[in-house]
Amino acid sequence: MGRRLRAGSRLFVVYAVASLVPVAVLGAVLLHGYQDQGNARGRAQGQAQAAVIEEMAIAPALSGADLSKGLNDAERARLRAATDLAIFNGSVARLRLRSFSGAVSFSDDGSLDGGVPVDDRAFQRAASGHTDVRLVEDSRQAAGVTVRVLQPIVAAASGQATGVLEVYLPYEQIAKSVQADTRRTIWRVGAGLVVLYGVLALISWWTTRALRRNAAAHEHQALHDTLTGLPNREFFRRSAESALAKGRRGDGGALVLMDLDHFKEVNDTLGHHAGDELLRVVAERLRDLLRTDDTVARLGGDEFGLVLPGNVDREQTVALLGRLREQLAREIVLGSVSLHVVASFGVCFYPDDADNLEALLQHADSAMYQGKHGPTGVVVYEPDAGSHPTHSLVVQAELRQALERDELVLYYQPKYELESGEVHGVEALVRWQHPERGLLPPSEFLPVAERSELIEPLTNWVLRRALKDLSEWTARGFDWTVAVNVSARNLSSLDFARTVASLVAEAGAPTDRLHLEVTETALAFDADAAAEVVEALAWQGLSISVDDFGIGYTSLSQLRSLAVSEVKIDRTFVAGLSDSAQDRAIVGSVIGLGHSLGFKVTAEGVETQDVADWLADAGCDRAQGYLWMRPAPWTDVADALTPRNPEDLAAVSPAGTEQRTGR
Repeated sequence: MGRRLRAGSRLFVVYAVASLVPVAVLGAVLLHGYQDQGNARGRAQGQAQAAVIEEMAIAPALSGADLSKGLNDAERARLRAATDLAIFNGSVARLRLRSFSGAVSFSDDGSLDGGVPVDDRAFQRAASGHTDVRLVEDSRQAAGVTVRVLQPIVAAASGQATGVLEVYLPYEQIAKSVQADTRRTIWRVGAGLVVLYGVLALISWWTTRALRRNAAAHEHQALHDTLTGLPNREFFRRSAESALAKGRRGDGGALVLMDLDHFKEVNDTLGHHAGDELLRVVAERLRDLLRTDDTVARLGGDEFGLVLPGNVDREQTVALLGRLREQLAREIVLGSVSLHVVASFGVCFYPDDADNLEALLQHADSAMYQGKHGPTGVVVYEPDAGSHPTHSLVVQAELRQALERDELVLYYQPKYELESGEVHGVEALVRWQHPERGLLPPSEFLPVAERSELIEPLTNWVLRRALKDLSEWTARGFDWTVAVNVSARNLSSLDFARTVASLVAEAGAPTDRLHLEVTETALAFDADAAAEVVEALAWQGLSISVDDFGIGYTSLSQLRSLAVSEVKIDRTFVAGLSDSAQDRAIVGSVIGLGHSLGFKVTAEGVETQDVADWLADAGCDRAQGYLWMRPAPWTDVADALTPRNPEDLAAVSPAGTEQRTGR
């Protein structure tokens, strides 16, 4: 918070200085402009004053003869009388009457030389009938400047120009008048600029405050879980890394992983809205029971993480977590159903158990697994304790190696158009060719991958391999699309959409040949983030399917707003079509709903011809299942689907049962 305030203050200062610069420049430009205007006004007043002198004093005193012929005594006397008073009063500094050739015919001091040279442009302008007005330096004047005016003399008697009047007017009085007006104008402009700067400063302050608030809101959203309001996985990682750094300096503590036992049953029986409410209650209880220095975060699903700095005593830590477990087990009423939450805790201590976060998390996860199978539900990590061969820590380590060694394989199951019987596309299903345990179905490793950081590289591997296979079967003449399953973790960031775009471009595959299948659970986990990622994927031209439809928690308004093109009816409803009128009603409603929203509808898990016929009659668009083919490598699928006798095609694979976890 303090860093944001300091950053905001610095930003305000930058805005204020940035606003001051153009205001200062504008003030300087205006000041210079007003000074120029003042000088122009001074020249204009000098010109007007000289015109009055010429017209009222000089012209009447002349007879009209050209000054080059000289002046008679009467003219000199009249000129002297007319100019002496002006010189005496100080309204004229110096005055000369000159012929067009430049000769001085009369001057206020009697001198007959000096003045502006006859070849000067100013003199030439006056001789040609124009007036030239300039401010010239004059050390004899208080202001140090006089207004020099050269203009033609027009005799009153003849109306003809007879020579050039060169008159120097004191600038002090003119300057005082001009400066007074200029000063008033500058004050007004200055006040306006100050007000303008104040407004800009106010805007800068308001803008920086709004930016700080917006940045704080975005940071909070990026680091907190929208469902529970708790810190999220990224916040937990940062907090744990910071605590671990302090632990290396001697300030140790405990890192705890916790999840809820049988949470899936709550979702399956009461619905995801009940599961969400349960998570909110658990989050609130954890917040209330822990210290302000402790960190509690929701890591995903029903898994929570705790960082307890200073908790280095194992017995006290176990006692604290035992009390937490008891408080979490207090009755929770969801709707009309009373529940008691059972939580499992895995604890490890830093820096004793490990000096890096990944190892700490693995140790805590290992202990939590043992807690699920132990009597207390709270287990402290022991380095020498044995672990179950299928423990998630072992699976994570082996799965990481499997990705590096390319031990994963893809099987494919065709999706048929029910009306035409043609293959529309295939769904990619990942298997693990384990070097010791043989071919493993996805249920053996996908749950572990989805709870760890491995889900991203695993999904990327599946996408890359599926696109490679797509290019190979396209070369053999098959135009199937390929569908790849993605998880909730994949839909948590727009980086996934960018990764998919990069992989498609790398493979050179048409985007309309790749379909992505997203479960309802993934869409509901973080609905806003998932919708944003789905929109970005659809914008690339990819088709999006809602997988396992009917068992998740997708509202109609959410389904309507999502950029999806297909819904897949979960196999649990399809399996009961032969015997359950309720399942038939549900499936028929889903088909009608999907079509009304413009979606294609696909049924999963079709195993009998009767079910396939019922689906076709109900208007279902596509189906897949053991009725036609078990999942197999694409080359086997291609061989099986190579045109031949219908009897051979029908006998590709016997109907059977296998749980499809899909990816």
